[in-house]
Amino acid sequence: MPKQWTFTLISLAVFLLCRGEPVAAQLTDADRKGIQDGTDRFTKAMLSGDAAGVAALYTEDGMLLPPNEGVVKGRAAIQQYVSRFPKITAFEPRLVEIEGNGSTAYTRGTYEITMMPPGAKTPSKASGKFIEIRKKQPDGSWLLLRDFWNSNHAPGD
Repeated sequence: MPKQWTFTLISLAVFLLCRGEPVAAQLTDADRKGIQDGTDRFTKAMLSGDAAGVAALYTEDGMLLPPNEGVVKGRAAIQQYVSRFPKITAFEPRLVEIEGNGSTAYTRGTYEITMMPPGAKTPSKASGKFIEIRKKQPDGSWLLLRDFWNSNHAPGD
């Protein structure tokens, strides 16, 4: 086989192997730090009762998928939903896993929360787990796109 045909066949093989979608960049340390910073801002807003501050950490089309309730769609609805929470006296989310590619990431974590429901004599404590999907914004911040969580406790506990 002439050398030009060999070169042509190798070039064609390389082209066919590489023509798929470009591989998205893995998350950088700066991305992981940005995601953790978002979780820290979320915690601060929850502890201060700042429903608008919590909602601002979601994309405009963000969604909450709370346990035993319907989907809460959009930043305004998220703010209204969070504003109905009782006084939160302790909140400790812990990111266990942060993975993603390009401008999409997901987190998996655990939480412990203490609330003082209106009229209660003692606080209510709960723990659970969550999964979040986040989107990187043009300014480099990571906003929540979808937020799922559930309790570690059986109903009625």
